[in-house]
Formats: sequence, structure tokens, C-alpha cells
Amino acid sequence: QLQLVESGGGLVQPGGSLRLSCAASGFTLHNYAIAWFRQAPGKEREGVSCMASSDGSTLYANSVKGRFTMSRDNAKNTVYLQMNSLEPEDTAVYYCAADRTFRSGWGPYDYWGQGTQVTVSS
Repeated sequence: QLQLVESGGGLVQPGGSLRLSCAASGFTLHNYAIAWFRQAPGKEREGVSCMASSDGSTLYANSVKGRFTMSRDNAKNTVYLQMNSLEPEDTAVYYCAADRTFRSGWGPYDYWGQGTQVTVSS
């Protein structure tokens, strides 16, 4: 059974950092396009970053470019989202998603994790 499990969310002060993890089971992550999305209360879900299945190249939303970094550990079958210089506007539930029908991009994705809450507040 294909499963994605996010972890690493929490409460952090503005300017702080968090690293989210997305552990995959039941499939090999590097064969899939992977993405991080987020959804804030009352807002639509938005793509944050995505990683290509082939070469691991990444794309970022303009709102997080230069602050967030997506990476992948093939040995652990896990992807990460390092979030630095966090702002209150980054507060949201963060989800990872995977799909094998395309190489990279914003979806639509077939497989989703349950999400992890990130709250940026003083």
C-alpha cells in the first residue's frame, strides 16, 4: 500500500526554521514526481515546491524561493522541506504528494499524506 507520512511541523517564531519530512512506503520515491503543498485557513491549497522524478530538479513558488529548500534521501525514501526565515504568512497545513504519471510540476497528484501543521507566530 502506497503511503506518505509527513512530520516535523510545529510552532516557530518569525524568522525561525523548521524541517519537514515526508516518508514514503510501498513505493520508491525517486521514481515519482514529488511536491509539497500547503493550505492556510480560508485559502486555497497552493504548491510550495516540487521535485522531478528523473534528475531531482526542483521548482519553487515565488513566495518561498530563497527561503525553502526541497531535498530527497533515496536511501531513506524520504523527502524534506527545509524552511528558513519563516513568516506568519507561511502558517498552514503542509502536505506532500506523489505521482508517477508525469515527471514534475504542480499536478494533479494522486497520492497525498495527511499533512502537518506549521504555525509561525510570536
